[in-house]
Amino acid sequence: MQRRATLTGLFAIFLWSTLVGLIKSVSDGVGPIAGAALIYSASAVILALTVGLPNLRTFPRAYLVLGSTLFVLYEICLSLSLGFTHSHQQAIEVGMVNYLWPGMTIGLTVLVYRQKVSLLMVPGLLLAVIGICRVLAADHGFSWHDMHENIMDNPLSFGLALCGAMIWAIYCVVTKKMAQGCNGITLFFVLTALALWLTFLFSPQPLVAPSPRTWLCLIFAALAMGGGYAAWNTGILHGNVTLLAAASYFIPVLSALLAAVMLQTPLPLSFWQGAAMVSVGSLLCWWSTRAAPPRRESSA
Repeated sequence: MQRRATLTGLFAIFLWSTLVGLIKSVSDGVGPIAGAALIYSASAVILALTVGLPNLRTFPRAYLVLGSTLFVLYEICLSLSLGFTHSHQQAIEVGMVNYLWPGMTIGLTVLVYRQKVSLLMVPGLLLAVIGICRVLAADHGFSWHDMHENIMDNPLSFGLALCGAMIWAIYCVVTKKMAQGCNGITLFFVLTALALWLTFLFSPQPLVAPSPRTWLCLIFAALAMGGGYAAWNTGILHGNVTLLAAASYFIPVLSALLAAVMLQTPLPLSFWQGAAMVSVGSLLCWWSTRAAPPRRESSA
């Protein structure tokens, strides 16, 4: 039972790793806002059929209000940051910025809950940030000028990705205790879809009829997003949580690899070096919480 649940959780990691390429593909076909709205609408339907609709009467009010707000904001930042990119390579770079959230989550957890960590925390955070700098500088080493030029080519997408990473870190930290065991993922997806459709109604973008390829990418994106959450829920409830947590920190590299294949975009060696730094840095941050020295009890 545990092995099957662990494999299900690992499959969720694979599904999530396809999202950068799929979201960009759908956005290319019908536009950034409409594409995101279609993906989250279809994902909400999948979650309603797999996870089910929540009983809101049993949910803590703080979790409903704060949790849903943070979740909707993050998903909007994620989907639109990818949708508004100017090229496929830029979409992969923006997706990498989003993967700063694991290190941010652990750092925020330490600050909020005063969790004990080892000294690995510092090099882990630094390595993740240096990795992003390596990605953004392309083949020009760590040139601040080239990183600035790359970001200023599309500050909206890079800004949304960074805001999304920070928002998701806050969501992971503050809603853990608020939820009290409740799972509002289906409701949150419905709210995200409604927010995106409302944004689309007030945007100047026309509604474009999806091509057969766009429909196919849309279906796979909805399955990856909605099915990923459902599979992950099974994995963390019944599988090897330690293995799943460690494996999840390699999503940046796997996501970049799958996106490069799906979007037919060759990436320079510097990108892969940066992606590996982000993954290893995040993994070091996670390991710092496990390798922390035990708290000494004061003698009476």
